[in-house]
Amino acid sequence: MTVCSPVAAAPVAAAFPRHPWTLAEVLALYDLPLMDLLWRAQNVHRQHFDANAIQRSTLLSVKTGGCSEDCGYCSQSARHATDLERERLMPLDEVVAAAEAAKAKGASRFCMGAAWKGPKEGDLERVLDMVREVKALGMQTCVTLGMLKDGQAEKLKEAGLDYYNHNLDTDREFYGQVIKSHTHDDRLDTLDQVREAGINVCSGGIVGMGESRKNRAALLVQLANLPQPPESVPINNLVPIPGTPLADAPRLDPFEFVRTIAAARITMPTSWVRLSAGRQEMSDELQALCFLAGANSMFYGEHLLTTGNPEVDRDDALFARLGLKAV
Repeated sequence: MTVCSPVAAAPVAAAFPRHPWTLAEVLALYDLPLMDLLWRAQNVHRQHFDANAIQRSTLLSVKTGGCSEDCGYCSQSARHATDLERERLMPLDEVVAAAEAAKAKGASRFCMGAAWKGPKEGDLERVLDMVREVKALGMQTCVTLGMLKDGQAEKLKEAGLDYYNHNLDTDREFYGQVIKSHTHDDRLDTLDQVREAGINVCSGGIVGMGESRKNRAALLVQLANLPQPPESVPINNLVPIPGTPLADAPRLDPFEFVRTIAAARITMPTSWVRLSAGRQEMSDELQALCFLAGANSMFYGEHLLTTGNPEVDRDDALFARLGLKAV
């Protein structure tokens, strides 16, 4: 399949009338008959994007395990009894080689994740070198490094960073049931720093953690009503990991996941809405429904940070079956 060159980010939300969403309005979207919701989401999607184009990102864990935070879903927390081995920050040449391989397979954005509460200055300098080298390959760059200190976002911007990922994970009401080692406001503070530095914001959440539909709707309300909505919105379907507090979380109804994608598209019409963790467990038919609901970005490659992802050949075959093109 021919892979198109990377495209510019969608027009910023400021170019279109902003609608301050209420919780009642988003819950009303969830309550629509599914076919009506999909119809509305697809119409919104086509106003701002090519309906048959999917942005492909590859994610690499450049520093794995040993994180001091207690996020209940995460295998990388030092507080959880998982089998994950702690690893040091990857050498620069290995990161560049992984980025080159991702580009050759058709990814347009390369995302680098480190399991930290936040980066120390010495570690940040090494990550800045990674950003510069990946940027020099002609790829969009993204990092997720935890919570930032004053001045760090500006250094990342100077190095050429395009996106900073920092998910809100869930809404304020449910947050304390998943994470206790930092607050919801801590996450918002980092998003503010990223935005002020002029870096694109990548922020979404995780569903299937035992939250209610109201919690899911409230998360979308908060994201959509930020001073400027995130340019990229990852929607993760929880992958329960043995040894974490959420290992036995009940699986979310697949149609509820599709509803969440559709509601994200309607409330954030100019954002890239990404199918993220959990896609390996999805059928081709479910993924097609998600694309119909307005998802237009995905992680591409066999691995995410510590969980699996569909094989490249499977994704390429799915694109061919659906008539999708990569950007």
